[in-house]
Amino acid sequence: MGFALRINFVDVICDDSLKNTFIDGKKSGFSFDVRLSNYRGHFLSCIDEFKVTVDGEEIADSDVTFGINNKEFNVTEFPYLISEFWQLIEPAHINVIKKGGLSEGEHNIKVHLMLRVPYMPLSASAEDTKYMPLDSCGEKVLCIKEN
Repeated sequence: MGFALRINFVDVICDDSLKNTFIDGKKSGFSFDVRLSNYRGHFLSCIDEFKVTVDGEEIADSDVTFGINNKEFNVTEFPYLISEFWQLIEPAHINVIKKGGLSEGEHNIKVHLMLRVPYMPLSASAEDTKYMPLDSCGEKVLCIKEN
């Protein structure tokens, strides 16, 4: 990919959203919220790349779910989610399965999020199916405080 549209309207990773998740009282992973850094929402099928990295460790796709519209999807389902629209003002809730969750303190959260803009073809040719890539990646240090 030679270039990508990048518009920084908001921080992609939401402040104060990092929390451990629990099943039967035991830490089973963690979650945080992300937003689109763009001027409009997108269908989930327009997400071409989505990766989560925490403290330098890339998380396997099978351990990540993406929640919007009161639904939760595995990130491998994106190409098929042609009717699920991510509203610009609604943060998505990211859940990560990780036995033991995260330790108390600061953690570097990195989200690699590349979309295609379906109304901005890169060519006037009907045979060309390439569209403007949109870079909505983000990185932030968030803190978990245990009570």
